[in-house]
Amino acid sequence: MNVTVICVGKLKERYWREAAAEYEKRLSRYGKLETVELPDMPEPAKPSPAEEQKIRAVEGMAILRKIRPDDFVIALMIEGDEMDSVRLSRYLQSCYDAGKHVVFVIGGSLGLDPEVVRRANGQLSFSPLTFPHQMARIMLLEQIYRGCKIAAGERYHK
Repeated sequence: MNVTVICVGKLKERYWREAAAEYEKRLSRYGKLETVELPDMPEPAKPSPAEEQKIRAVEGMAILRKIRPDDFVIALMIEGDEMDSVRLSRYLQSCYDAGKHVVFVIGGSLGLDPEVVRRANGQLSFSPLTFPHQMARIMLLEQIYRGCKIAAGERYHK
């Protein structure tokens, strides 16, 4: 496993940081996991559509600067493909087997800039529901961990 998680915003509360640290520790036995936290842009109380697009564009440029040309990029977005854990595990394993460096991208509170979506090789959705970005990050780490356990033929909670 060779995975990078690029996310806009930090895990502010201690319980989110502790959850992330726990999954990062568990994942360390399966390979390399890197987390890249990018600053989220300040958002006015009632941003105009133009202000929202400008924020997405600035955050998007920061994301794109962290992605290498040969990275296999998966954008987390509501409109993405929904997969069960076994399918996600197989999908990720096929990337690893092909020697690809997988990069997951979690955007800011306004979503991802269209340029980031265009750069993505795939899109993943956990649900049509909207989750806080901090929770989405923990859910992603848990699913990567679960996928590693499935691929290794280890027992996992169903």
